Amino acid sequence: MADTDLTGTQSGGDASPEPAPITSRFLFVDVAAQRAKQLRRGALPRVERHAAGPHKLERLAMEEVRQQVVQYTVPAGYLGKGTPA
Repeated sequence: MADTDLTGTQSGGDASPEPAPITSRFLFVDVAAQRAKQLRRGALPRVERHAAGPHKLERLAMEEVRQQVVQYTVPAGYLGKGTPA
């Protein structure tokens, strides 16, 4: 989890502004956990909060990851879909 960087760049030297969709639920959890930590430290939400929407910051972080508004860096050697590095 410490290798997940939410700075907005993608590994491999590619300057693409949009990361690939998350296909691994483990990567989804790691990215959402890092984003929830940022929200707890005072980061502004990137999606609009509704009265009927999620109240916990963890749920808000998960929603941000689902809507692909959180940019992340995949650790070097990550192959995806549960395959070992």
